[in-house]
Amino acid sequence: MAEVLDAAKMDKLKTRASYVGAAINVFQTLIKIGFGILGQSAALIADGIHSLSDLLSDLLVIIAVRLGSREADHEHPYGHRRFETIATVILGVGLIAVGGAIAWSVMERMANPEYLPVPNVLSLAIAAVSILVNEWLYHYTKRIAKTTRSKLLLANAWHQRSDAISSLVVLFGIGAVMLGYPLADAVAAIVVALMVAKIGLNLVLDSIKELVDTSLPPALVDEIRAAIHAIDGVEGIHLLRTRQMGEDALIDAHIVVDPRITVSEGHMIGDIVRDDLIRRFDDVMDVLVHVDPEDDESLQEQSRPLSRGEVQRLLDRYLVDFKLAIDDFRIHYLDGQIELEVILPFAISGQPERLEAIKKQCKLMCVEVKKIDNVFVFFKV
Repeated sequence: MAEVLDAAKMDKLKTRASYVGAAINVFQTLIKIGFGILGQSAALIADGIHSLSDLLSDLLVIIAVRLGSREADHEHPYGHRRFETIATVILGVGLIAVGGAIAWSVMERMANPEYLPVPNVLSLAIAAVSILVNEWLYHYTKRIAKTTRSKLLLANAWHQRSDAISSLVVLFGIGAVMLGYPLADAVAAIVVALMVAKIGLNLVLDSIKELVDTSLPPALVDEIRAAIHAIDGVEGIHLLRTRQMGEDALIDAHIVVDPRITVSEGHMIGDIVRDDLIRRFDDVMDVLVHVDPEDDESLQEQSRPLSRGEVQRLLDRYLVDFKLAIDDFRIHYLDGQIELEVILPFAISGQPERLEAIKKQCKLMCVEVKKIDNVFVFFKV
């Protein structure tokens, strides 16, 4: 129950941080655009649109938290994180379009410098206040992002800091105009527009990487590989695959175990690998572990191996006179061939002639059936 409450508390913290950011960005958008028009500052208007992008980012986080908290269902067995990714792509494309439109509009106005607006001291004051507000909002959001281990919230925090940086550019642009450089405000507006477009481009590229199942960063993959190798019972690992889904990471791993342990022990080792990775790496949501008796990654494609039923029929044929004496048999599929263990009652160990006949037939089976490499005889006590 405590774990559920902790998860609910984390979601509540993330939602609260997003609502605080959204409220501040609504205020900033209205103030910057409004006073940008009154104060005749193209850069401040562009910065207001940048604040609007922060507002959209806050709304995206709010939606993502709600969708991410929904349980996996029949139609979405891996959860709903990809909805957030698709929304991020749409937001990114919108930011690129807005940034391009701002830059194009300002460049057209720069062709006629005599019609460029001249900002006043009020615009300068708004830009200065915006820097302070956004820097505070950055530290506030970043602190909650670290507490909740939310990558999305951390990205949003850096989005808030980019607004502070763009306001700093606006501040210098307006100040330069007031010092006698009439094109400075327009240049600052273009710089802010390019910053908005770059944020949008980064969002789109990162989301596309996730949608095409790009692997986790190499350093993290190396950590995961080392953690798997350190688990008792794991003799090797190959075909390690990772991918991102929203804030979560998914892992597929083929581990190599001793080929002669039981199926249940191999399954237990696989469960330990899964549980250990989920416990050690905060972003890992699920791990699919495939247990192998050998590293078959480099093996060439082999013909279809003999099934248990086919091996049973071979034993019935070659050991027809001893069929009733066979208690059980085990099959080991190694190096593209079969090692067979035939289990006999202990009483046969005291019957040398009968035992010799069984061994002779097993050797004959190895010679005539190319897929069987060796046959071992064991006695059941």
